[in-house]
Amino acid sequence: MAARRPFSPRLLPVLLLYLPLPLTRARPFSAPNTTFNHLALAPGRGTLYVGAVNRLFQLSPELQLEAVAVTGPVFDSPDCVPFRDPADCPQARLTDNTNQLLLVSSRAQELVACGQARQGVCEKRGLEDVAQVLYQAEDPGDGQFVAANAPGVATVGLVVQAPGRDLLLVARGLAGKLSGGVPPLTVRQLAGPQPFSSEGLGRLVVGDFSDYNNSYVGAFANARSAYFVFRRRGARAQAEYRSYVARVCLGDANLYSYVEVPLTCLGQGLIQAAFLTPSTLLAAFAAGPGGARAALCAFPLAELDGSMEHARRLCYTAGGRGPGGLEEATVEYGVTSRCVALPADSPESYPCGDEHTPSPIAGRQPLEAKPVLQLGQPISAVAGLQADGHTIAFLGDTQGQLHKVFLNGSQGQVYHSQQVGPLGSAISPDLLVDSSGSHLYVLTAQQVDRVPVAACPQFPDCTSCLQARDPLCGWCVLQGRCTRKGQCGRAAQANQWLWSYEDSHCPHVQSLLPAQRPRQEPGQVTLSVPRLPTLAMDEYFHCAFGDYDSLAHVEGPHIACVTPPQDQLPLNPPGTDHITLPLALMFEDVAVAATNFSFYDCSAVQALEVAAPCRACVGSLWPCHWCPQSSRCVYGEHCPEGEGTVYSAQEVDVQVRGPGACPRVEGLAGPLLVPVGWESRLALHVRNLQHFGSLPASYHCWLELPGELRRLPASLEEMAGDVGLIYCQAQEFRPSTAQPELPVPIYVTRGKGQRLDNAHTLHVTLYDCAVGHPDCSRCQAANGSLGCVWCSHGQPTCRYGPLCPPGAVELLCPTPSIDTIEPLTGPPEGGLALTIWGTNLGRDFAEVQDAVKVAGRPCSPEPSLYRTSARIVCVTSPAPNGTTGPIQVAIKNRPPGISTQHFTYQDPILLSLSPRWGPQAGGTRLTIHGQHLQTGGSIRAFVGGQPCPIREPVCPEAIVCHTMSQASPGEAVVRVVFGHAQRTLLTSPFQYTANPQLAAAEPSVSFRGGGRLIRVRGTGLDVAERPLLSVWLEAKAEVQAAGAQPQDPTLRRSCGAPAAAPQACIQLEGGLLQCSTVCSVNSSSLLLCQSPAVPDGAHPRRVFFSLDGVHVDFASASGGQDFLYQPNPRLAPLSREEPTRPYRLKPGNVLDVEGQGLNLGISKEEVRVHIGDGECLVKTLTLTHLYCEPPSRAPQPANGSGTLPQFVVQMGNVRLALGPVQYETEPALSAFPVEAQVGLGMGAAVLIAAVLLLTLMYRHKSKQALRDYQKVLVQLENLEIGVGDQCRKEFTDLMTEMTDLSSDLEASGIPFLDYHTYAERVFFPGHGGGPRQPALEGSGEEGRRGPVRQGLTQLSNLLNSKLFLLTLIHTLEEQPGFSQRDRCHVASLLSLALHGKLEYLTDIMRTLLSDLAAHYVHKNPKLMLRRTETMVEKLLTNWLSICLYAFLKEVAGEPLYMLLRAIQYQVDKGPVDAVTGKAKRTLNDSRLLREDVEFRPLTLMVLVGPRAGGAAGSSAAQRMPARVLDTDTITQVKEKVLDQVYKGTPFSQRPSVHTLDLEWRSGLAGHLTLSDEDLTSVTQNHWKRLNTLQHYKVPDGATVGLIPQLHNGGAVSQSLAQNCPLGENIPMLEDAEEGGVRLWHLVKASDEPEGAKARRSSLRERERERARAKAIPEIYLTRLLSMKGTLQKFVDDTFQAILSVNRPVPIAVKYLFDFLDELAEKHGIEDPETLHIWKTNSLLLRFWVNALKNPRLIFDVRVSDNVDAILAVIAQTFIDSCTVSEHKVGRDSPVNKLLYAREIPRYKQMVERYYSDIRQSSPASYQEMNSALAELSGNYTSAPHCLEALQELYNHIHRYYDQIISALEEDPVGQKMQLACRLQQVAALVENKVTDL
Repeated sequence: MAARRPFSPRLLPVLLLYLPLPLTRARPFSAPNTTFNHLALAPGRGTLYVGAVNRLFQLSPELQLEAVAVTGPVFDSPDCVPFRDPADCPQARLTDNTNQLLLVSSRAQELVACGQARQGVCEKRGLEDVAQVLYQAEDPGDGQFVAANAPGVATVGLVVQAPGRDLLLVARGLAGKLSGGVPPLTVRQLAGPQPFSSEGLGRLVVGDFSDYNNSYVGAFANARSAYFVFRRRGARAQAEYRSYVARVCLGDANLYSYVEVPLTCLGQGLIQAAFLTPSTLLAAFAAGPGGARAALCAFPLAELDGSMEHARRLCYTAGGRGPGGLEEATVEYGVTSRCVALPADSPESYPCGDEHTPSPIAGRQPLEAKPVLQLGQPISAVAGLQADGHTIAFLGDTQGQLHKVFLNGSQGQVYHSQQVGPLGSAISPDLLVDSSGSHLYVLTAQQVDRVPVAACPQFPDCTSCLQARDPLCGWCVLQGRCTRKGQCGRAAQANQWLWSYEDSHCPHVQSLLPAQRPRQEPGQVTLSVPRLPTLAMDEYFHCAFGDYDSLAHVEGPHIACVTPPQDQLPLNPPGTDHITLPLALMFEDVAVAATNFSFYDCSAVQALEVAAPCRACVGSLWPCHWCPQSSRCVYGEHCPEGEGTVYSAQEVDVQVRGPGACPRVEGLAGPLLVPVGWESRLALHVRNLQHFGSLPASYHCWLELPGELRRLPASLEEMAGDVGLIYCQAQEFRPSTAQPELPVPIYVTRGKGQRLDNAHTLHVTLYDCAVGHPDCSRCQAANGSLGCVWCSHGQPTCRYGPLCPPGAVELLCPTPSIDTIEPLTGPPEGGLALTIWGTNLGRDFAEVQDAVKVAGRPCSPEPSLYRTSARIVCVTSPAPNGTTGPIQVAIKNRPPGISTQHFTYQDPILLSLSPRWGPQAGGTRLTIHGQHLQTGGSIRAFVGGQPCPIREPVCPEAIVCHTMSQASPGEAVVRVVFGHAQRTLLTSPFQYTANPQLAAAEPSVSFRGGGRLIRVRGTGLDVAERPLLSVWLEAKAEVQAAGAQPQDPTLRRSCGAPAAAPQACIQLEGGLLQCSTVCSVNSSSLLLCQSPAVPDGAHPRRVFFSLDGVHVDFASASGGQDFLYQPNPRLAPLSREEPTRPYRLKPGNVLDVEGQGLNLGISKEEVRVHIGDGECLVKTLTLTHLYCEPPSRAPQPANGSGTLPQFVVQMGNVRLALGPVQYETEPALSAFPVEAQVGLGMGAAVLIAAVLLLTLMYRHKSKQALRDYQKVLVQLENLEIGVGDQCRKEFTDLMTEMTDLSSDLEASGIPFLDYHTYAERVFFPGHGGGPRQPALEGSGEEGRRGPVRQGLTQLSNLLNSKLFLLTLIHTLEEQPGFSQRDRCHVASLLSLALHGKLEYLTDIMRTLLSDLAAHYVHKNPKLMLRRTETMVEKLLTNWLSICLYAFLKEVAGEPLYMLLRAIQYQVDKGPVDAVTGKAKRTLNDSRLLREDVEFRPLTLMVLVGPRAGGAAGSSAAQRMPARVLDTDTITQVKEKVLDQVYKGTPFSQRPSVHTLDLEWRSGLAGHLTLSDEDLTSVTQNHWKRLNTLQHYKVPDGATVGLIPQLHNGGAVSQSLAQNCPLGENIPMLEDAEEGGVRLWHLVKASDEPEGAKARRSSLRERERERARAKAIPEIYLTRLLSMKGTLQKFVDDTFQAILSVNRPVPIAVKYLFDFLDELAEKHGIEDPETLHIWKTNSLLLRFWVNALKNPRLIFDVRVSDNVDAILAVIAQTFIDSCTVSEHKVGRDSPVNKLLYAREIPRYKQMVERYYSDIRQSSPASYQEMNSALAELSGNYTSAPHCLEALQELYNHIHRYYDQIISALEEDPVGQKMQLACRLQQVAALVENKVTDL
């Protein structure tokens, strides 16, 4: 065919769309709205080819787009062979063409591309231009179907070079669409007349491909063989999948050499990806639960080939058996070939097999390997590379990460991971390394990336290069960069290329000599660099000092370099004495090794330490010397000629060295202390001044006074050796600031500012006696060396001695003065620390040691707490109780000082505690009562061993403390410590109780105004001393300022004042506000709290209870319900038009007050409404209205608030005054003259007679209507209260029963039907649970059984042909006589027959659903799947039932069963009429008993056991209680007793109620058999009443037994039961045999003629009937509400289980919904309502409604008619919830619709969310669904009645035999497959027909 031009005009816009901008480097390639599938690389050229959905791209090696070809979408259908005329395939649609295979044929320079369209045919394109088509089959035959025609099924392939031609090896999975005849592995020709045909070439023949279902992972080739890696299951016997690798010789075009062996990665799952290196097969396996992790295993190729050769040898020569006789090799895939015993040299003679050798061979012994690496993500791609002698693996995971792994021996190590492509997008298995081995091409669904194999250049230095541990990277020393080994030119030489796995150290300078140089003198430096690379003769190293280079001389590891001259060096940084430069050993411009080198400057050293320049010079890091005479720091040998030198401390061989030899000032010779205002002369010790020689010089002393540097002339005297003295000139000092002591630094200079070193910090201390000594004692106590005296001259003060006139010095101080003492009381035991404050309290402690007396008793001062002259702390001595007196301090030689305050010894007494107990968590505010408790200053309280902190002032009669937590409950003794005295309260210990437990708190909502009563229930609630309800608030600053005070622990009440009210709100740390209310303790189990008010603008953060130390969040106390604050209510004034005017109220009227948010935070009962001092009774409270009934008479104003009473509404703390109220009264007659009145009346009557008449009529009607409305409101309110109370009580009883049921279920389990019974009931609901039995039992039929069975087996095989089955279905449905019932029956028969091949059945169903959708799209798409009219709809029902059985058992079954049991329990609790079937408790109004029937519950003791039928006192029989009603008939009693006795037994295994009699046992001999009818039955006026327990007067607690029924005795009862079973099943009809007598139970049937009734009834009965007729029967509809409220939780649980996606959604549901989405998209249906209807019709209405209505399909239980009726209402609610249209109800709607009207919108949201969540979940793949279906097929392999189903199916075929044969013969494909002929063969065997074969 003609080749296309490279760039056609049609493709140009597409090409321009994908052209990326020109880039300097490769960046990822992506195409908008395109999904990439495969990647191929042309060897040598480097061109990349990308196969995508509907596109092929050609890229340069740098990922630049070169060409693009469009391959789709195309008109196609997977159900049609390739066609030219669209009429040949009416179901064809525009279909995306996914690329399935992309290969390069190097020899032919062709690109092979195969898509999913047209049954996977391939085409050949040019490598130069992918848009050029070289070959495309015009009319491909089935031999040219190559790739899988479903996008989710993998296809792998290889182009291999055979002698003279290229061959294509293709392996593919089972696609399920016209692919039954395509083998999993084929050899195909690439050239010749029919490219891609497998005609005449090898095919892996498989008996039944679906049995094995190979899933291929990869295909690889080396020089000799091709390898295919895949997963498959074994034949029918082996359901689980295993991993395999198969091998074929490259030259074997017939697949004679096919051998496969299993692969096992120890402890791991199935293989996911693989790659073949020259020596190893790298394989990634799934690991962990659900395959969430991965493991990498390496299989040596030699071991792999050896394993295959071993299997081949055994199959060629030993029949497949090993030395032990076990089968180790076999011929697989269900072919006829077997392992043989050929000559021993056959494997060598036929290395690639031959016609006579067995094939395909499968080894049984797996090749095992241990994982070399574990990863946390599933692996989707593997590639490998052997480079530089190392093996590198590249792993791509499902999240888009690429991991590089170094395989080092038996271990793998991930050395680099990077994200490639979008996060979460799996890396494609096509992971390609380019031909140079330098780059890796990575493909994801959205883009192609080019990743360097080794990113060596990104490591800038040797350290990072080696630390990266990249096995392909190393440090090339002389190039100074990180490179691959091949990129380093001298890598083979030693020390030239450093590898991280061998060399851990980079080149470095080990030593440096010298380590530094003076910057003024250049010199030589020697570096030591170990392992230095060797250079060529003409190559050199050089040294770089910063920017200065010098040549290096190398001798071994030592390198010598010369430092730069001074002018080439940078200046020192400010404040430093050196500069440090980098020193690098260079090769050319590459730094081989580097370090730092310092250049120092001695002249800069001395400037760093001004106080000691010589010491700084000779003690520095550098070898510097000091020249004393010139005061210079120099380097080198010595100072200038004639000047002494102080050498550096680093010098060794000289004596004058180091800081010790520097001329310096050693210290002060005297005086150290200098008085202010007195002239003093300073002297200093000096040393080493001989270094200055004999040259004369002047000296000066310098003092650094505050704000002044003072210079004093000085003289050097008394020089002896190297030591001397310097005297400073005498001087008087007066510093500018007065201080007790002032240190003043001092130093000495010589000559013109030549400063002597200070040996250490030198200073003299100036002191001032007047500062810090305010009284005589402190002055005399001052340090004696200061010479301070107390001077009375002028103003008495402390002065320096010589400054005070001689007569003014005071030697004795005044009398001590006592200012205050504390405390003023103490215990008689003494030991109290007493503090005395005053003046002149002694000069030192010795003076006061024995000088203090307290109340005449000695007091011992404490030395450590004594403060000179100002404070004495002494410990009191014991004294008698009551002793009192002043404190006396007597300093020797002076009169004593006496205090004005008196100290009292008093005895504190503890009397009692309040409270006596508290929680062990602590926090109790404990008050200790007593006398004289305010004793001493340090009072501490303890409860047991724990301190009890005192946070309030101690009072004489009470101490308040707060208890701490205690480890366990128990008693604890209270003690109080007063100083050293201790008092214990032994008589009444404090009791720590268990912490209170909060179980419930309600209500959980309040208005922001607070004040709502919260009831808190629990245990031990009376333990807390002060329970609080608190709320933490986030508030703005202005709110906090207005609403709270800061929480200040020091703010305490005084003793005399009453206890302050607790603050409503307090400020917490962190800016929070805490508002609290105090709860009142009602009992140990009930607290009553008022909700705290919340200020406006504050946001509640936490609501909690504080029970002393126990803090419980409201949500924890209320069972998870958070406390909610609602906005305060708003009410409109009563007089809306004029709020200030009084509201006129007529007595008897109900007041209606309008507002907003009225019931959001309060209930009706809590609202208080007052009119003056009277109460307006609240009748109704809604969101916007409050109705109250005012007092009948006008009340008085409250508190004298005016003349009229005010209308006030109180809602908690919210008080709303709505204005005054004025009662209207009848006007009194005025004293108007009678004549005038008559005249005026006559005149007025004429004018307004008509108006008055109309007005009166209107007002009368209005009043009557209002009164009626108000009465109805009150009635409805009472009705609502009654229903609510009844619901709560019923629900509590039901939950108790259900709790018991749950414990029973744990023991017995839910009685699910076994799968076979379940399937038969679902498949054949009208056929008694299964297909009819074949009639093969007649005479003369014995010999026919074999042929018939053979014929049915052939029919089963024929059904496996998709064409036959589809033709059969279409033909049958076209027949006019083929009814809807026949269609459902045949569909169920097919479901049974194909039960073992659910994948195939699913494929058939998909095809038929596609056809059905195409049919309805042209009519009305919303009607699809609405009913079960076609076979595919019944098939869908059966398919869902099969797939959802496990979900039913594991998830939905339990809530559904609990709902069923709850309904049964509720129905049984009320009377049920056995004749009419009506019940008091039901949801179905047609089944409602609309009468008040009095009944009483009874508990019967049922005898159970082997001797239950014997004597009443039998010990072997156990008594079991059973709940019944006294109005129950005897049959009803038996049913209830059986339900309770056999509650753990499936219904089918229980005895029938009609085979047992009920026997009442009373005493030893009293046995009475009870029955529904007997001689005692009451008959009146042709009405016979059924007997009840009430009739027999059976008491509560009576003993009964169930005994086998006698055949003669209870004949009437039994015959009645057989003909018309009693109970609820069938309403009883009139019994003709009894002469017109009619049966009744609770109420009589209402169809009797009125005349007859009147004739036969007495007068009293007629009155009763009349009264009953007057009653409104609708009033009993509240029973429906009660029943609904009780069952609501169970209905919700059931719907939640069905519609929840919290658990994994069954894969079948996801698969079905995805398929429906595909159908909608395929047919262009964009209306979401249509798709909603499809999903609802297919799953919810088709399966779940059926399960709700018919629980007998799932459970083995008894379901009464009443329960059925209730389930019908619930099922109808479910149906209404699934509809899209709005659920509208009105007054005329049926009661059953109204019942759930409020819940249906919520259920609708659940359905929509269910659909939405399923749609957003990850799609269910074809393989996952097939795997699940295969598992289901395996689970239910022995499908019920398979042969019977085939026989029944054949009977339907027989009815329309000719039409089916004609349809098969008319189909051209059917003719090729000889389907008609095969059906005729079946007919011949089954019917013994002679056919035209």
